[in-house]
Amino acid sequence: MATGLVTASYIVATILFILSLGGLSNPESSRRGNLYGIIGMALAVLATVFGPQVTPAGYPWIIGAMIVGASVGLYASRVVRMTQMPELVALMHSLVGLAAVFVGFANFIDPFAAAHFTGAEKTIHAIEIYVGVLIGAITFSGSVIAFGKLAGRISGKPVLLPGRHLLNLAGLLLAIAFGVTFVRSNAIGAGTMPLLALLALTAIALLFGVHLVMAIGGADMPVVVSMLNSYSGWAAAATGFMLSNDLLIVTGALVGSSGAILSYIMCRAMNRSFLAVIAGGFGTDGGVPAAGAGAGAAPAGEVTPITAAETAELLREAKRVIIVPGYGMAVAQAQHTVYEITRLLRDRGVNVRFGIHPVAGRMPGHMNVLLAEAKVPYDIVFEMDELNADFPNTDVAMVIGANDIVNPAAQDDPTSPIAGMPVLEVWKAKISVVMKRSMASGYAGVDNPLFYKENNRMLFGDAKKMLDEVLAALKG
Repeated sequence: MATGLVTASYIVATILFILSLGGLSNPESSRRGNLYGIIGMALAVLATVFGPQVTPAGYPWIIGAMIVGASVGLYASRVVRMTQMPELVALMHSLVGLAAVFVGFANFIDPFAAAHFTGAEKTIHAIEIYVGVLIGAITFSGSVIAFGKLAGRISGKPVLLPGRHLLNLAGLLLAIAFGVTFVRSNAIGAGTMPLLALLALTAIALLFGVHLVMAIGGADMPVVVSMLNSYSGWAAAATGFMLSNDLLIVTGALVGSSGAILSYIMCRAMNRSFLAVIAGGFGTDGGVPAAGAGAGAAPAGEVTPITAAETAELLREAKRVIIVPGYGMAVAQAQHTVYEITRLLRDRGVNVRFGIHPVAGRMPGHMNVLLAEAKVPYDIVFEMDELNADFPNTDVAMVIGANDIVNPAAQDDPTSPIAGMPVLEVWKAKISVVMKRSMASGYAGVDNPLFYKENNRMLFGDAKKMLDEVLAALKG
């Protein structure tokens, strides 16, 4: 494929990627956005593989790698459940970071680069390698820790080491020092010194990524996923610079900037600063883990239990209902039953709407995706800010597997670790019904006073099982 044709293909792919991001910004156009992204990526891969930089001798290796990668992707798409999508996304981010590290080391040991670049060019290329390895290593290790937290293999509570801010500062200064050593020694070809400096830099960046994410509390994990998405984009852009691939630079910049913007939007919606999230997320109080939280914490009051049949009776008599889904709905895979209940109530003239918190679930848009999968109409799904003022006029607010996003302590208790976080004010409804398996605290590890309010009812049990019983009672 001629160079001009490759360039033209890259331009078309870039346009398709931009259209893809635009489509993914709205649930109604998300399928079209995905299609644009698929076509753009296929065009980019074909243009790169058949471009002048790849020789025929490399085709067997490339085809073999593509077969392996495609097989893993197809297998994951078939076996990974919707509830596992957040950790899958985190794992994908880690692979982007790892690829950036590998490309950086490959460029460093490439004999062509050593002979081709001289003077200032060699220095610039060394800086590209340094930046790519640094961002890639942080992205890789941070994403692996995020995967562990999202998958429940690592505790969601923040791990706060003494003097952690000083440790972060020391790690950053060491990374810069080794980076300067690497760039200078590589520019003059100082034996094994560049390799040792690059290895030390990689080790520090890996530890930095681990420490960074381990110190972030559970309720901030959706922001962390978005942040790591941004990091993976910048890692891809750095890889593009190392490989002199314009499309990779542009695509990485698109992903990096869009991820950063999304992180900023989410932090604003949570009344948090981005730096506050990085310094240590919800579940911390001045650098000290939240106390008295967790499954073993003592109850803060008396709760009023309710049965599925009684819940169905409340819904049958209601005129206005707001449903607030959370991660518990995703775990129970109850979204389809929720849709059936919604359809039945709407057929009876009940005004049913859904309230979505910006950080509901484990990644941005998680609840929207689940509801769309169950074919819940887009026009009855609202953001938190659009519904909060309507709760006082709501007959029943039904919370399905959510906890921290409906916690009134965020407004009432200035000493709470989640103080200041905007929440869905379900307690202002005439009756609120909270569906949970137990009285265990949420992902942020703090107790929820909502459970003990006089107008609140607790429907304990598996969300899918309880909702099936509610649906049966409504039909009966």
